[in-house]
Amino acid sequence: MHAFDVLGDPVRRRILELLAGGERSSGEVTTVIQQEFGISQPAVSQHLRVLRDNGFASVRSEGTRRLYAVRAEPLREVDAWLERFRGFWNQRLDALATELARGRRERRTEGTDGHT
Repeated sequence: MHAFDVLGDPVRRRILELLAGGERSSGEVTTVIQQEFGISQPAVSQHLRVLRDNGFASVRSEGTRRLYAVRAEPLREVDAWLERFRGFWNQRLDALATELARGRRERRTEGTDGHT
């Protein structure tokens, strides 16, 4: 499965967001995902399996618990692919920063010359 196919699912993206905060048990992940998406425990387990099988998550056993964590490697590959497109939004963000700075300057100027 291609990385964007894995990441294209909102449930899997949410699971990765949860795991980005640190290692979590499958039970913790299931509880949150069931509350937010209203899906069954087997469905959550399937999403965890897709993440694991495609290298986005690792799992380890601790007694009877299965603990999941994010694996950074596939995310680095996605980031590298996105790099070629960053120029498109960086230019817009730079333009926005310029306009915000111009607006702050104008407000300061208006405040110091007696016009409010």
